[in-house]
Amino acid sequence: MGDRLRDKLGSGVVVLGSVFNGRPGLLAMVTPDLVERGLDAGAIVNEAARVMGGGGGGQPRLAQAGGKDASKLDDALAAVADIVTRQTG
Repeated sequence: MGDRLRDKLGSGVVVLGSVFNGRPGLLAMVTPDLVERGLDAGAIVNEAARVMGGGGGGQPRLAQAGGKDASKLDDALAAVADIVTRQTG
């Protein structure tokens, strides 16, 4: 699903959130052109996951994270726009 969303964007950042067995998770994908501009999927999900009491990481183009507090998933997703804005400075 993430690949299809990213491919439809052409250029962009996709961050998906889910709760599985009571645990929140995030998946982030960044298109290559934005990686060249300094965006990093690993840094995005790691910072967003801290909102949920977790952490994560991965590669600049693809990363995943998990948390402990599923009730904070919406807050973590809402934080992504600010994280991306800071990364693009």
